[in-house]
Amino acid sequence: MSNNRSELDGSSKKSGIYYGWYIIAALFFATFLAIGSRQGFGVFVKTWEQDWGISTATVSIAASVGWLVNGVSQPIVGRLTDIYGGRRVVVISLTVMALATIGVAYVTNIYGLIALSGFVISFAAGGISPATTGVIVARWFEKKRGMAMAVLIAGGSVGGLIVVPFLSYLLVEFSWQTAHWLVGGLALALGVPLLLIVVRSTPEDMGLKIDDGESSASTETEVVVRPVGPKFAEEWRDSLNSKPIWQLSIAYFVCGITTASIAVHFVRWAISEDITTGTAALAFGVLSGINAGGVLVVGLLSDRWQRKNLLGAVYLVRGLGFVLLIVLPGSTAIWAFAVVGGMSWLATVPLTASLTADVYGVRNLGTLFGFANMAHQLGGAAAVMLFGWAFTVWGSYDITFAIGALALLGAGIVSLSIREKQDSVRYSPVPEGAAVALHESITDEE
Repeated sequence: MSNNRSELDGSSKKSGIYYGWYIIAALFFATFLAIGSRQGFGVFVKTWEQDWGISTATVSIAASVGWLVNGVSQPIVGRLTDIYGGRRVVVISLTVMALATIGVAYVTNIYGLIALSGFVISFAAGGISPATTGVIVARWFEKKRGMAMAVLIAGGSVGGLIVVPFLSYLLVEFSWQTAHWLVGGLALALGVPLLLIVVRSTPEDMGLKIDDGESSASTETEVVVRPVGPKFAEEWRDSLNSKPIWQLSIAYFVCGITTASIAVHFVRWAISEDITTGTAALAFGVLSGINAGGVLVVGLLSDRWQRKNLLGAVYLVRGLGFVLLIVLPGSTAIWAFAVVGGMSWLATVPLTASLTADVYGVRNLGTLFGFANMAHQLGGAAAVMLFGWAFTVWGSYDITFAIGALALLGAGIVSLSIREKQDSVRYSPVPEGAAVALHESITDEE
């Protein structure tokens, strides 16, 4: 009887799709909505200026507060994910984000925008960030972690490709209020139920095991042998005494500077170059579309090559994109940046998340990657404010684009200096003839 059962389990494993990929699909859609809608903030900047009689710098306050609040939320939601599991965090977060997005439709001044977009939506968005979704993925995937992370993050790229131009269309044809109603309603009607039905925090919640769909009940006598990285630690605080987390966070701080500034000010820059809002939104959509493919390619390569080399290259390519915004005429620069910037836009996320998991394990991944994400958002908050102030004072973004290019050069150098072969579990051999306990087992005993 046991032999027949074993054969059936093996057959099921070979013929079925690993449930982790369904998890990826549900999180992909949630990321599509969350990141897509937040990247669409810049579409409304000029309209809010006109409706409320305020400056670009004033609107930038709301965006800057949002990035700051989102940054503070990252280690908090990451820690909650480590303790209570990612499923609860993502479901509650998307629900709050959807309701608050609908609420923005009723805002009549900058103060209401700061309250809802700057505080409520931005904090809730932390629960749909890689600090939580990336942890869920890392606990379902190990061998194909880089590719799985890339597919997840591609959801944000596709969100930029579809949601940003869609918001622009709704703004032109209807109103910015209608745009917020539809996006919030879509998240509430489709995104939240999908997460509830599909997502589970760990494979153990379904009697499965990481990387394959085999029931744990059918392999009671099997010994799990895994290498333990040299920097794996029981307590997350101990990891802060090592170099890689700071290298990753510093580079990610620069990533935040450059992605936030473009997300908020790209359309405003285009308008200053006599380019229409629709064209600018379309260009950002092209950037996101190219990035969706770029993220998948980077994810595939990252499971074969050193991730830090790819990460460094991504920052350097993005730096080139910022240089093009300065040296080329606006009508040419917008499309050149869409292509070059698209090659690198969100590719930093799966690489940074995977490197963090490789170096420190998944036990405290939510907390540690939450700190890296906080650095990212703090950089974004400062940049959004600086870019808005610079444009209000000088009527140009050239100086701030130059600062972004130099910062990206530094981020590329810092990323390349990470000693991945020395610190990553990917290069730690399994002791021959020895069973290494699963270091970051996710059990109820935690």
